Amino acid sequence: MTFYHMTTGFIFSLLMLFIIFMTAPVFFIGSLVLWLITFPFDKRRSVLHLYTCLCLGFWIFIMPFWRIKVEGREKIRKDGQYVIVANHQSQLDIPVTALLFRQFKWVSKAEILKVPVLGWQLALNRYITIKRGYVNSIARMMTDCGDALKKGSSILLFPEGARSETGAVEAFRPGAFILAEAQGVPILPVVIYGTKDALPKHRLFSFGIHHIVIKVLDEIPCSDMLDFTPDENAFKTKELVSKHYSLIEKRFELDLY
Repeated sequence: MTFYHMTTGFIFSLLMLFIIFMTAPVFFIGSLVLWLITFPFDKRRSVLHLYTCLCLGFWIFIMPFWRIKVEGREKIRKDGQYVIVANHQSQLDIPVTALLFRQFKWVSKAEILKVPVLGWQLALNRYITIKRGYVNSIARMMTDCGDALKKGSSILLFPEGARSETGAVEAFRPGAFILAEAQGVPILPVVIYGTKDALPKHRLFSFGIHHIVIKVLDEIPCSDMLDFTPDENAFKTKELVSKHYSLIEKRFELDLY
C-alpha cells in the first residue's frame, strides 16, 4: 500500500467519522419523531427499522473506497419469517446487513447500548441484546428472539459468537438452530465478505479500496432440519457459508466481479 493510499484513506476515514458524529444526533431525532408517530399502529417497529437501515446505508455509502454488492436479496420473502445467520468479521457487519432492507431484529452484544446515540437508536428499535458469558442473558435472549418471531419479525444473529480474527468462517453455535426449530421457521444463511479488511478489529480507519459482498443463500426449511441435531445443523450451515465465502474469494482472484 502506497503512502498516497494510506494518506487518502486516513483523511476519508476522518471525514466519515466526522459526518457520522454530526449526523447521528439528527438521525436519532428523526427516529424519535418517527417512533412517536408510528408507535400506536406499528408494534413491530417496521417503519423505524427501515429508517434505521436507510441511516446505516447512508453511512456505508459515503465511504468512497468501499465497493458494496448485495446478492440474492430477492430470495428473502417479504412476508417470510426467518432466523437469519451470518458470519461475523467486523464492526461493519451490522451496517452492511442493513442493506438487506428487510424486517428483522438484530442480536448484538449488550455493550453497544452504552454507545451514545447509536445505543439509544438500537434501544428505540427494541433490538435484542446479549451479555456474552452470562447464562441468564443467553436464556433471556432466546426468549426475546422467540417473542419477536411470534410477533412477525425475523431475527439476525452471528452464530460464531465473536468476530473472526482471520476472516475464515468459524464454528457456528447451535442456539440459532434451536430457536428456528422451536419456532418452526427456516434458517436463512447470509455470507459477508470483505468487511474484515475494510474495517479490521480494533481499528477506526480504513485504508485502500475494499470490496464488500453480502450474499443471501437459499433458505433452509425447518422440515429439512428436523432429522438432525442443532449441532449438526449448525455445522452443515457453517460449511455452506464457508463454501460460498471461498467461492466469492475465488471470483475476486479471477477478476470475475
